[in-house]
Amino acid sequence: MAEPGVVRPEGTDPQIEPLFYPSNRLGLDAPLRWLRLGWRDLNRARAQSLTYGIGLAVFAYVVTALAWAGGNVVALFTLGMAFILAGPVLAFGLYSISRQLEQGREPRLGMCWTESRNHLRNELLFALVMLVVLLVWARAASMVHVFFPIGEDLGVLGWVEFLAVGSAVGSIFATIVFSASVVALPMMLDRGTDAITSALTSVAAVVQNKGVMVLWGALIVGLVLVGFATAYIGLVIVLPLIGHATWHAYRETVKAD
Repeated sequence: MAEPGVVRPEGTDPQIEPLFYPSNRLGLDAPLRWLRLGWRDLNRARAQSLTYGIGLAVFAYVVTALAWAGGNVVALFTLGMAFILAGPVLAFGLYSISRQLEQGREPRLGMCWTESRNHLRNELLFALVMLVVLLVWARAASMVHVFFPIGEDLGVLGWVEFLAVGSAVGSIFATIVFSASVVALPMMLDRGTDAITSALTSVAAVVQNKGVMVLWGALIVGLVLVGFATAYIGLVIVLPLIGHATWHAYRETVKAD
């Protein structure tokens, strides 16, 4: 009999990949445990993790410099959102490091590239979907300015309405992105699942553990903001920590085969 949540057409081969995989029920203490385990991995593979973190921080500097050179604040915001949306894909190597540690191997950055290349097609498909979401998000944000034109004196009430509407629109898209990606990329690495199955499993896990995932998302946002507040220097540690913790979030959330 099929496991709950594993949807298969009747009469099909059980070896065929299901539509999505079932998830465990999590307690509210789970996100802090993931961070502790992520910190443990970071210390066990300090050189590899910090090297990866430096690379991501440099990428953030480059993205910011390109937007700043154009003198377009909207472009800076858009590229910032693109960086955040691409985060799960960019952190693929960090999941690999945690996986190598879990398997008792000496973590190697070369293996991170090899494993990433093996799943490149699904990674690119997932990144493409995130790009489409980003473009729709940017269009929705520009539509907000139709009702609140830039340069006009909106007054206190106008600014409150603008921030409320903008935050509501942004929250919708952020929820979509977070739900589809919270465990999707580590799952691709670990089980070789396709992008659609991984995303649907991620969404199902969020639906089943709403409170836990809200807390996890808030912790991620808070840590990234700390990294931004330190002129990106903190990202060298924050991003590897989140990446390793995300691996453990996947391992505890999605039921074993």
